[in-house]
Amino acid sequence: MALSLIASEVTDGERDANLHFLHDPANFNFVTTAQGKLGNLLRHGRCHIIEPVVVDYVSKPNAKPTEKGDLWRVLLLVNCNIPGPHYFTHNGVITFEKSEGQDWEPQSSFAKRIAAYPPGSWFDRIEPSEREAIERARKASANGHTKQDRGAAP
Repeated sequence: MALSLIASEVTDGERDANLHFLHDPANFNFVTTAQGKLGNLLRHGRCHIIEPVVVDYVSKPNAKPTEKGDLWRVLLLVNCNIPGPHYFTHNGVITFEKSEGQDWEPQSSFAKRIAAYPPGSWFDRIEPSEREAIERARKASANGHTKQDRGAAP
């Protein structure tokens, strides 16, 4: 509840929002995975939470108050001081969702790695489909830099 309130204050541009509380990984230990509590995993993975931070509660559309189906969502952006693909380690997206009566489920690719592997081995195993996606991203990035560099030349 406090995280959601502070995140809303930041979004609304309030000057006195408690960013330290919002960026403290320990405050996300309520999200649990097979590997442990999210905040502890982020700390052991040398990750720092950056803006934006989203903690949402979404009620089921047209739901009666007694019906189950409400959803809690946590979305974090992180910078991690670890080896790994740049799109994970810089502005990496971590998203978890939890339906009433269910466990927290990883939604983003990075969240799935955090939930499946211990810190220090998040990027040890890369599936062939992920390897192809990484290679396409590298090529696109290299082509973009090459074209930009040529355009900037006198």
